[in-house]
Amino acid sequence: MCIRGFKTVTPSPYSSTATIELAPNYTLPVVIIVTAIPLLLLSLWIGGVVALFGMFLMFQAGTLRLQFTDTAFDIYRGENLIRRFPYQEWQNWEIFWSNVPILFYFKEVKSIHFLPIIFDSKMLRSCLEQRVPKAEERS
Repeated sequence: MCIRGFKTVTPSPYSSTATIELAPNYTLPVVIIVTAIPLLLLSLWIGGVVALFGMFLMFQAGTLRLQFTDTAFDIYRGENLIRRFPYQEWQNWEIFWSNVPILFYFKEVKSIHFLPIIFDSKMLRSCLEQRVPKAEERS
């Protein structure tokens, strides 16, 4: 079954674990855009760059869909799969600044990844703890 946020979207007869789709969260992009306003008064260039970055994150939050399946963490744009990260290749993960989560890091065998938190951070943590236990928890 596929769960968006906390509600069921579609059932799947192939697995015992639900496919979870994280709901978008616009908090980080909005905070960045609001921060850009006073920066525009100080420097048009700096404020403009910060505002553009906030708008980019807003667009990404609205168009990307992150799913946890039985075997992988998938990133979609609309119906198109952009990238699949199989759990078996993960070595570690971390959500930085737990009280105000803004950055998600995970390391695979061959690469590391940083993603801004533009999706439901509580559901992200829950899915990670269930499907990809941290290295110190696996030992």
